[in-house]
Amino acid sequence: MKPKGFQELQEAFKDQGMRLTYQRKVILDILRGTKSHPSAEMVYASAKRRIPNVSLGTVYRNLNVLKGCGMIQELDFGSSVSRYDANTSHHYHVRCIRCDKVEDVDLSTVAGLDRQVEDCMGYRAVTHRVEFQGVCPECWKG
Repeated sequence: MKPKGFQELQEAFKDQGMRLTYQRKVILDILRGTKSHPSAEMVYASAKRRIPNVSLGTVYRNLNVLKGCGMIQELDFGSSVSRYDANTSHHYHVRCIRCDKVEDVDLSTVAGLDRQVEDCMGYRAVTHRVEFQGVCPECWKG
């Protein structure tokens, strides 16, 4: 995913009939500046350092707007807490079953996997998600 500059972001929002507010820009900057796949609460804590009067509700609303615009993705791994990722390209994740850390897997995705499911099952596959689960190196040591 190629990061967009401020002007490109403004145009992208304008094309969708929306404004690039300061809060949205800060939240997007936070997500683009980390590979930790933070929760909304983690984004809120970071945003609060830059915008002291921001509310958790504002963060949630803007995460939903950014997700709706296709600028971020929400990762729902079946837990009660969603995580957010500014990398919207198709890629895999690995999650530690002990500490719940989520990381990108630096492997190429399987080309044609959606088509294989269609051929095998008759489903029209729209997208797919692969999540690996395991124990991260830090938890493995401890």
